[in-house]
Formats: sequence, C-alpha cells, structure tokens
Amino acid sequence: MDSHSRSVAKAISYRVFGSLSTGFIFYFLSGDWKLSAGAGIADSVIKLGLYFLHERVWNHINFGRQKAPAPEYEI
Repeated sequence: MDSHSRSVAKAISYRVFGSLSTGFIFYFLSGDWKLSAGAGIADSVIKLGLYFLHERVWNHINFGRQKAPAPEYEI
C-alpha cells in the first residue's frame, strides 16, 4: 500500500501535466492567457483532490492484486 506522501507526490506530478494540457487547450480555443491560466489552476486544484481520494480508495480494494507468496524457511 502506498503511503499518503507517495499518493500526494503522484497526484501532484500527474496534475501538473494534466493542468498544463488543459491550459494549452483553453489557450488554443480562446486565445486568452488569463482564461487559460485560470482554467489550468482550477483544473489542478479540483482534480488534485479527486485523484488523491481515488488513490486512497483503491488502496482498500483488492481487485487485481496478487497475494505475496509465503516465505519459505529452510531448516
């Protein structure tokens, strides 16, 4: 299971790339840097929180996880 700090670091790095792409898309569509920056910041703040919650919930779901093999001891 990931630590809280690891989940935060993953969320931040993911959102940086996502928010930059949102800002560029808004700029491409509107030509307004202020609108693009605002959209990128709002996107980052909202989705950062959602991603963190998503990661924490999935840490409690065992779907798709394999159990670690039991250690073998030699006598």
